[in-house]
Amino acid sequence: MTGDQHAAKAAELSCPACGEIVYAGEIFCEECGHRLADAPPAEPPGRPDATIRQSTSSLPAHRTAPAGPCGGCGGTAIDADGYCESCGLRQPAERDHVEIEIPAAGAGPGNGTRPVVAAGASDRGRRYSRNEDAIAIAVHSAGVAAVVSDGVGSSQRPDDASRTAAETGAAELVARLDSGEDPEAATRAAALRAAAAVAALATSPADAPSCTYVSAVTRGTAVTVGWIGDSRAYWLSADGTVEPGEGEGEAEGNAPDLGTPVPDEEVSTGDMAELGPSRRLTDDDSWAAFMVAEGSLTEAEAEAHPNAHVITAWLGADAGEVSPHVASFRPAGPGTLLVCSDGLWNYFPAARDLAALLAAGPDDPARSRGTGGTAPGPGHDPAADPLGVARTLVRHALDAGGRDNITVAVIPLPSPAAPQSLIHESTTQSTEQPR
Repeated sequence: MTGDQHAAKAAELSCPACGEIVYAGEIFCEECGHRLADAPPAEPPGRPDATIRQSTSSLPAHRTAPAGPCGGCGGTAIDADGYCESCGLRQPAERDHVEIEIPAAGAGPGNGTRPVVAAGASDRGRRYSRNEDAIAIAVHSAGVAAVVSDGVGSSQRPDDASRTAAETGAAELVARLDSGEDPEAATRAAALRAAAAVAALATSPADAPSCTYVSAVTRGTAVTVGWIGDSRAYWLSADGTVEPGEGEGEAEGNAPDLGTPVPDEEVSTGDMAELGPSRRLTDDDSWAAFMVAEGSLTEAEAEAHPNAHVITAWLGADAGEVSPHVASFRPAGPGTLLVCSDGLWNYFPAARDLAALLAAGPDDPARSRGTGGTAPGPGHDPAADPLGVARTLVRHALDAGGRDNITVAVIPLPSPAAPQSLIHESTTQSTEQPR
């Protein structure tokens, strides 16, 4: 079979709209609802679909995407799951693609001229019909708080679980930090409040929405992270250096050697680990990580096991006692705090991979995974354009396959705004708009 014949055969077995594998005799694609006999549909305006742009220093608000005719056939009968009852096409959903920018409070006249202190993006990816990740970012009286949550796909209503966790956790963090509470205590309490809120979503033992959770807080020159599950936080040094051994030999999903961790009970604002070169800041709550930590298997053996990515801790009514991990750090120089779901890190698991993507820039061929370190190129400056960095990382995950939902929050350090500009700004008007 020639290359052209092989390509033609592959096209016959794939949905022309989303690329999902389909089978002979099927009329509609099970993934996106496209009628298989039709030509590929025109790209919906602004795909990634239904982008929510938020530029505010307050928490994300619940929104309902405006109703409208089907983007494929113009029909107006859309079912509760978002599919057109006339042609079967899935309609853009509110959370298909979300972008958030957090401008510094009181640092300028507004209208897009204020420096951006943090940004994030979330995308449903190429293989899922909905986005089950969630992100919330907000300023508090002395810094930024970000939460990323990934719904557990095997549970009921994972999208509700992740949104509840992210919004509850971020709101609790801001309230406690604004009241003067210690960042470690606030991080632990916020994670537990989020866990309780997610557990309350359950209507029966068989209906227990669940999710992972990771938070990051900046306060002055300090960083505090908290997590349950396998969503991650990274430190990416501005000078491009990577901690020795970080990511070497790390297959997708493997846990790198973080050196000697600071136990939860020993974490305090007076005794912080120093952040120099780029590194991962969290350890996964997963079967593979547990087996490696116990010394039962090597990383390679654990990752080869079918249970490798089974999580061992989560938020939900069936999670048992929730015990958040908390760690604090003090950066030795400028860099970027990155918080993400496994839709990103499954493709780029090591800090060196992520640092290479930023160093290469959006159009440099060296940006591809596997460069082995910092690649030459124009690069991205997170301090100058955190949203651009978030977009770039999401795009890389999509280009690599996008087999999961993808979410990333980007927080440059030191903040592009003067510390006093973040003091006591409680609410501003939201400019959140679908497009």
